[in-house]
Amino acid sequence: MDELTDLSDRRIAEASALAGLRFDADGLIPVVAQDVGTGRVLMVAWANREALEATLETGTVHFWSRSRGELWMKGETSGNTLTLTGLHADCDGDTLLALVRPAGPACHTGDTTCFGAGTDPATDDVLPAVWATLVDRSRQRPEGSYTVRLLDDPNLRVKKLGEETAELIQALVQDDAPRATEEAADLVYHALAALLAAGATLDDLLGELERRRG
Repeated sequence: MDELTDLSDRRIAEASALAGLRFDADGLIPVVAQDVGTGRVLMVAWANREALEATLETGTVHFWSRSRGELWMKGETSGNTLTLTGLHADCDGDTLLALVRPAGPACHTGDTTCFGAGTDPATDDVLPAVWATLVDRSRQRPEGSYTVRLLDDPNLRVKKLGEETAELIQALVQDDAPRATEEAADLVYHALAALLAAGATLDDLLGELERRRG
């Protein structure tokens, strides 16, 4: 445990630090994945040294499947990957906390978290949920979807961004808080759709906000 005791935050940043972990008899260790943006616990899975090395090397969370007996990258087939922002060991070195930015729902059921909606500490996951819906619409392309029209038509996107901005400004000038809130929500939705169409990700947006917060 010497390699961990010198780290006040018990951060695992390099493969060499894995030597200080306490794997079980099967060479596995539980990993708790937590959304760094919302604080929600997303899932718990197992990892061996190979999975942890892959996670550290790629920056995308990998686990070890006990049922299949193989390495797997979260989101490899669904696209709902977990981008690692920090990996920390607990005080005993036998459990890991992976701070992540999810690219979509973490649960195979389509839910944001494997632990259900009742675990939501507030409404912090609304933005990721809206983004996940936008991504889903872009992939599934349901007939008659306004979001699909928005993603396909750059002129419509620019027009709606201008309209929603003007309506928000008007509501603010009139000190109409309820209407301003509604218009702000419309603007956020259209801005997220425009970012998705431009090839940006929610991680990009949250990362920039986090940088400015610091």
